[in-house]
Amino acid sequence: MSEPGNVDSHAETHHSSSIISVEHVFKSVTDSSGTLTILRDIDFSLAPRETAAIVGASGSGKSTLLSIIAGLDTPSKGTVKLAGQDIFAISEDDRAALRAQKVGFVFQSFQLMGNLTALENVMLPLELSNTKNARAMATEMLKRVGLGERLGHYPKVLSGGEQQRVALARAFVVQPAVLLADEPTGSLDFATGETVMKLMFDLNKELGTTLVLVT
Repeated sequence: MSEPGNVDSHAETHHSSSIISVEHVFKSVTDSSGTLTILRDIDFSLAPRETAAIVGASGSGKSTLLSIIAGLDTPSKGTVKLAGQDIFAISEDDRAALRAQKVGFVFQSFQLMGNLTALENVMLPLELSNTKNARAMATEMLKRVGLGERLGHYPKVLSGGEQQRVALARAFVVQPAVLLADEPTGSLDFATGETVMKLMFDLNKELGTTLVLVT
């Protein structure tokens, strides 16, 4: 196993008003060939509505850092706070509940449910949180991303750009405090990727979300 280029980030202070606070985070894995350090002393904070890009070579630990911020992976050392809550000082169930309330996700591979229509995919997180008017909210969000005529279509008949717009609608419909985007245009051609990125930034600005983008 070769050692990737480490992702390193430092901020001078951590403010109590930060929506995300990553404090001296390390991540290492050990196998028969030895110990590999993936993340080394990552330290930064983001205020509400702030946008940050995590940039690095492939295999440098960018997606691992995003997973740790979301509480989907655990650091070897360090603290991560979301809306002031130390996410690794609470139970897994409480962490999942906090994530559902505060965090939206956009992935390179879209991660849509193939057996659900575009509308049903966007309704899903609302229904899981027992949100009223889920259908109306999902319909409105799909219209905002330009897919008002594709509500009843399944992912397999949508283009890559359309699928990623469904994924954006699903992420933003819950009005998350934080949006984590892992190479959201990595599977798209340049022109389509540019369109999706502009849409994501426009929605992010409009809804006042803190955006963490892996690129």
